Amino acid sequence: MLDTSPLSAAVERFADRLRAAPQSRLQQGAAAVALELARELSVRAQRLEAPGEAPREMPDAGIFVVGDQVAVAGLDLAEALRDGSGARGSAKAPSEMLDEAVSLVEQAEIRATR
Repeated sequence: MLDTSPLSAAVERFADRLRAAPQSRLQQGAAAVALELARELSVRAQRLEAPGEAPREMPDAGIFVVGDQVAVAGLDLAEALRDGSGARGSAKAPSEMLDEAVSLVEQAEIRATR
């Protein structure tokens, strides 16, 4: 079983920062960056959980819930990677997918706080 705690920690840290961010910061682009990340993490999780099915797009539910959307999508992906069953048919190893996801979260956090 893959240790996905680095992804869980990165996701929770960024989600907490988003939840605490002032409205002005969210409106200046942090929410858009976060929603883009949440959608990407969600698609990656869905591809692992239901290979061959078209992923559903996470809706834009507003700037005040993007922290929760990042948390849900990131933790879903962490669980899918931990399980590993969907990654068996992938060209990438689960550990490589994990590293990519952590990097995506870290890059989004940097972009959102500029």
